[in-house]
Amino acid sequence: MSAAHRLYSTARYITSSKPLQGFVGAIGNTPLLRISSLSKETGCEILAKAEFMNPGGSVKDRAALFVVEAAEKSGQLRPGGTVVEGTAGNTGIGLAHVCRAKGYKCVIYMPNTQSQEKIDLLKMLGADVRPVPAVPFDDPMNYNHQAKRYAEQLENAVWTNQFDNTANRQAHIETTGPEIWQQTDGKVDGFTCSTGTAGTFAGITRYLKDKSGGRVRAVLADPPGSVLYSYFKSGGKLTERSGSSITEGIGQGRVTDNLKQDVELVDDAYNIKDEVTIAMLYRLLDTEGLYIGASSALNVAAAYQLAKDMGPGHTIVTIIADGAYRYQSRLFSRKWLESKGLVDAIPQHLQKYIVLP
Repeated sequence: MSAAHRLYSTARYITSSKPLQGFVGAIGNTPLLRISSLSKETGCEILAKAEFMNPGGSVKDRAALFVVEAAEKSGQLRPGGTVVEGTAGNTGIGLAHVCRAKGYKCVIYMPNTQSQEKIDLLKMLGADVRPVPAVPFDDPMNYNHQAKRYAEQLENAVWTNQFDNTANRQAHIETTGPEIWQQTDGKVDGFTCSTGTAGTFAGITRYLKDKSGGRVRAVLADPPGSVLYSYFKSGGKLTERSGSSITEGIGQGRVTDNLKQDVELVDDAYNIKDEVTIAMLYRLLDTEGLYIGASSALNVAAAYQLAKDMGPGHTIVTIIADGAYRYQSRLFSRKWLESKGLVDAIPQHLQKYIVLP
């Protein structure tokens, strides 16, 4: 049996054949996909956790469930209560789903730079969506601070604080990390993904490092406009945040509480340019039939780089955080791509997929 077939069989095996308890019961146990074209090219097994197959469509379903259940266990959130969060999108969508399933009201503050698809979906799920101007974290009008202040005004309400609530990280220590270890039969050699809150990266890194005795190489992938690449490359110096990226929900101007306790586990960092991300996004659509978002394409580009750096014979794992459905009006629009100067970054033979004006 080939490695690809063995991994596929393992993914099928861990998926429950019994009825699940609604939306919440369906979170997790996502397949691990072999990226065939990149694996063949590098001589490595490049594998991606298909988090778009969570019931809410993204990796953030896991964090949403864990932060809500942590609030329930602590007594902060009681029946009929309100969940408030500041989010660039996917955590809000996960929270909106979980709140509907558990009977809570949901209020989402988000930067007004996010895609309309995300905003529309949140509203469809019954969330009270409050887009606000995108300003730095140290500005009191940052969407996170506004969410916190609003929650403090309410009775029986919780600000879930995804960036610094370590229940986010714990979700991946308890679920995603163990799933990856099981699905690779413990043969994973390298792990990479980008960070927003850093819960996914830090939690999986902690689990894989502990389980492998430190053998698994952990590399943080960073987009333009984030400071974490320079933070790790400079030995811990935070620089002023500048620039921007087409990716949504990743990149950071500080070290969050979800990342702080795992900083020493990070072996390296990559800075992935938008041109590389968009080219990978279109390549994966063409060669693998994978219709994924920009942050996921960045993650796969980082895995491809890590495979080349480590050399043939290694198993590299990354995260496909979500699909392209939430961004298609941008990522497949010629006008939008031209406005970002990215059309020429897409190989000519792949530009046939730019189908929107």
